[in-house]
Amino acid sequence: MGGMTCASCAARVEKKLNRMDGVEATVNYATEKAKVTYRGEDVSVQDLIATVEATGYTAEEPPSPEARPDADDADDTSGGSARDARDADELTPLRQRLVTAVVLAVPVIAMAMIPALQFDNWQWLSLTLAAPVVTYAAWPFHRAAWTNARHGAATMDTLISLGTSAAFLWSLWALFFGTAGMTGMTHAFELTIARTDGAGNIYLEAAAGVTAFILAGRYFEARSKRKAGAALRALLELGAKEVTVLRGGVGTTVPTAELRVGDRFLVRPGEKIATDGTVVEGSSAVDTSLLTGESVPTEVAVGDTVTGATLNAGGRLVVEATRIGSDTQLARMARMVEDAQNGKASAQRLADRVSAVFVPVVIALAVATLAFWLGTGAGATAAFTAAVAVLIIACPCALGLATPTALMVGTGRGAQLGVLIKGPEVLETTRRVDTVVLDKTGTVTTGRMTLHAVHTAGSATEAEVLRLAGALENASEHPVARAVASAAEAAGPLPVPEDFANVPGLGVQGVVEGHAVLVGRERLLAQGEIRLPARLSEARDTAEAAGRTAIAVAWDGEARAVLEVADAVKDTSAEAVRRLRALGLTPILLTGDNQAVARTVAAEVDIDEIHAEVMPQDKVDVVKRLQAEGRSVAMVGDGVNDAAALAQADLGLAMGTGTDAAIEASDLTLVRGDLNAAPDAIRLARRTLSTIRGNLFWAFAYNVAALPLAAAGLLNPMIAGAAMAFSSVFVVGNSLRLRGFKAG
Repeated sequence: MGGMTCASCAARVEKKLNRMDGVEATVNYATEKAKVTYRGEDVSVQDLIATVEATGYTAEEPPSPEARPDADDADDTSGGSARDARDADELTPLRQRLVTAVVLAVPVIAMAMIPALQFDNWQWLSLTLAAPVVTYAAWPFHRAAWTNARHGAATMDTLISLGTSAAFLWSLWALFFGTAGMTGMTHAFELTIARTDGAGNIYLEAAAGVTAFILAGRYFEARSKRKAGAALRALLELGAKEVTVLRGGVGTTVPTAELRVGDRFLVRPGEKIATDGTVVEGSSAVDTSLLTGESVPTEVAVGDTVTGATLNAGGRLVVEATRIGSDTQLARMARMVEDAQNGKASAQRLADRVSAVFVPVVIALAVATLAFWLGTGAGATAAFTAAVAVLIIACPCALGLATPTALMVGTGRGAQLGVLIKGPEVLETTRRVDTVVLDKTGTVTTGRMTLHAVHTAGSATEAEVLRLAGALENASEHPVARAVASAAEAAGPLPVPEDFANVPGLGVQGVVEGHAVLVGRERLLAQGEIRLPARLSEARDTAEAAGRTAIAVAWDGEARAVLEVADAVKDTSAEAVRRLRALGLTPILLTGDNQAVARTVAAEVDIDEIHAEVMPQDKVDVVKRLQAEGRSVAMVGDGVNDAAALAQADLGLAMGTGTDAAIEASDLTLVRGDLNAAPDAIRLARRTLSTIRGNLFWAFAYNVAALPLAAAGLLNPMIAGAAMAFSSVFVVGNSLRLRGFKAG
């Protein structure tokens, strides 16, 4: 969107759009975007654009449906690259006007402030220098004020235009028709809060100075807003621009946009992976730090999934594309971040409503101030000074920037750290949460079976057991078998088994290096009349009591070992739980596994409260029960069976390594599969909310405190303009501090 200069502009557009039948609109001043939900049979995109233009502003249709969260029902009235180009186009003339204003206003202000510089006829030089400032440099304010007036509205530009024009026109009248133009005229200038009585009877320094200060504020706001959105733009630019597609065994370089689902493409060492897919050939280490913030590369091999925009740090890979365009994880991340930036917290909606009525009230207050001081006999100059100060000090730009700039920086920084915040209302929820429910599998644990321990008997060694058992298990696709095989492969190369056979429900058997080997349940050994010795029986009982799976290994008619396999707890889970406690949250473990497994995992990560043997459909009931107890519940999960509970919870956090259903149902997505991202996300959300509140307090307190001073005639108009501009820069600068947020 174009032409908006303050929060009241955004409020006007939003109000007009929401008056249309079947339309729900949110207009964000900082991002200059509108998110509109509408019924296609009643309203078209062109109708929406026409309404915006009829209100006095401009709008553009998105360049493609992929730029929108939902091509059927959402209209984001500004595209990414077009927006960047427009930002650059708008920044250049703004900079030119600022330079003009500063160069010409400085000597005008200096002459007015320093009596020693007030040579004969200095006031006419001031007029010569100030005229281009109030006309050319301040032209955007006058143009916007006129446009709004034609539509029966008054905005912040109305205040600026009225204030500077009144100061300039008063000075012209005093110079040509009063005594201010006389040779030898001088006046004092004091940077103090005091009532003026007309000693300074021209206000060229106020007109030029206010214009320069406000242009400076506008320019640095524009630059800061662009910087605040840099994380999102960087995110959108992470993907590979070209890709080598394999067709008929020949590699052809094409733009990434031409990729289709099912295409196989080559990823050489050092290249970015073009899109989400599955490895069909090769193995490598993939650097995912650009998307997840995780510094340790992920090892991938045939069958593993990879994400677009991550970096192939090792060997040659052939990947089959499974998602392209707007379906990729990168595109979804960018969409979620942009949605959050386009949203508004309830506090900001209040600020928008206030600013929408603020300008007319201020104009009325300025007129009342002028009338009051004229009525008390204070003199026209003093009355005029107070009225102009009221107009200038009241500009509500700080109010309009308080929430959106903090949201932009907070959500952008979250994206860099692998934390996606779905909407601004999420920020307010994080403050209230006091309980966090952790799904076990895939959240606290890896979600993959891992060899936990090897217990041997007789003369068998651990290396020998792993080699023989691993050789058989390597030929099986069972998750338990894969756990054993992976551990065995890590110890060294495995022999190829002979006469391999899978015994359904019991295990595997075969010949390895001349030994007849059995690996599986104890019943498999019993079929061959092989019994476990006391030492291995005790190890089996201990493993099962801890909720682990016990696998018996035998060869040549004798039981040799018991292997313990379990879903291993992630290395970072215990630290993450400790950090969640430090944030004032009570952790609860939720799992469909038996009590023994739950107790073992809970003890390892220091969780006291457990809900075990919970069926998937009952997880949401656990959350409801906790809420009925008066708790504010956060839920962390990763599976389809967690989706309902994530949606029911006051705050849903989905592991980015989880399913689409879980991610869509959550409020926050933790891109990296590390539970430590949960406390990071909550800390960032709370810090962003705190920044928003600080910004709103500053903006409200500034206007509440300054207006009475201006109305009382205690603020010089130029000081009022400087203070107003500074308040906006302060708010944006305070928001940019969020860029320094660090994980951990």
